[in-house]
Amino acid sequence: MSQLYWFIHAEKANHPIVLLGALHVARSSYYAWRESEAARRAREAADDSLAYEITVLQLASRKTYGVPRIHAELRRLGRQVNRKRVARVMRERDIRGVTRRKHRSLTRPDKKAKPAPDLVGRDFHAERPGIKLVGDITYLPTAEGWLYLAC
Repeated sequence: MSQLYWFIHAEKANHPIVLLGALHVARSSYYAWRESEAARRAREAADDSLAYEITVLQLASRKTYGVPRIHAELRRLGRQVNRKRVARVMRERDIRGVTRRKHRSLTRPDKKAKPAPDLVGRDFHAERPGIKLVGDITYLPTAEGWLYLAC
C-alpha cells in the first residue's frame, strides 16, 4: 500500500487528489499517510540506533547471541525495548545468533524391553560362510538427508 501512496504523492502535481477514487484509495488514508512521514522517519532512526546497540552486543558475544540473550542484555543495560522489536530489527538487518544443534538419536530403545540374547557369544569368526549371520545398521548424513546403511 505504501507504494501506492508514493505514486499518488509523486503524481499529485499532474492530477488532482480527487481522482484517488479510481485507485480505490480513500483521501483521508492518503493524508494520514502523508502526515505520518515524520513519525516513520523517527521510528527508522530509533531502529537504526537499536540496530547499532544490537551489533555491538553481537560482536561482544562473538556473534553467538540470538534474540533472547540480546533482549536480556539490553534490559540489563537499562534499555526498555520489546522482544518482538528486537527480533524484527535483527531479522531486517540479517543479524543472527549461533544455535547449537541438539544431538537427536534416530532410534530410541524401549527401556522396559528385555535385551535380545547373544547367540553368537561375541565370537564372529566362522569356519565357513553362512554359519554365523549377523547384521548392523548405521546412519550417514548426506546433503539429501539420512542414508541408512545396513549390512
